[in-house]
Amino acid sequence: MTIIVHHLENSRSQRILWMLEELELPYEVRCYEREPRTMLAPRALRMVHPLGKSPVIEHDGLVIAETGAIIEYLVGKGDGRLGPPAHREAMLRWRFWLHYAEGSLMPPLLVLLVLSRIPLLGKAAMKRFQPMIDRHLDYVESELKNTPWFAGDPFTAADIIMSFPLEAARARAGLDESRPATIAWLERIHARPTYQIALAKGGPYAYA
Repeated sequence: MTIIVHHLENSRSQRILWMLEELELPYEVRCYEREPRTMLAPRALRMVHPLGKSPVIEHDGLVIAETGAIIEYLVGKGDGRLGPPAHREAMLRWRFWLHYAEGSLMPPLLVLLVLSRIPLLGKAAMKRFQPMIDRHLDYVESELKNTPWFAGDPFTAADIIMSFPLEAARARAGLDESRPATIAWLERIHARPTYQIALAKGGPYAYA
């Protein structure tokens, strides 16, 4: 049965399209536009999942939400491809980055986005908040100086899940050429043919 991806424009669900292209699994994209005034997901997504967020996939009678959970499900459907490497240390790195992307790196980026939309006081708060994000970006840079991909030598789903927060950081949170290893990593993922195909299927994406 074909996997259905409920894809919201300019969202984390772009990673799921990319992963499906990497795994060469058949899928169908159902696109949703954000509400123009609030930039939130439309109500139609609540008909798919009660939280009304994206990404959500449907497959074999299941409705699966949360990027990390979807990625682990797809690794299983892809016979382990893009999953954790066999070596114990690399496997632990894979699991770390899979959880770090959404659990540690994305929350401060979202706070920064909210603060950027608050006149006057928001800008002052952003200056005090930026050092927290810089600490995360310095950590990522130190890791990528030693390895081409997040789990080690092989490209894996750890790289896919880390793409959105680092793309968002590049767009609005101070990630620039002062962290060359991270920028080089972004250039490598953007050059992958599967990434480009997923972009074409997902529609306009502000962070590529």
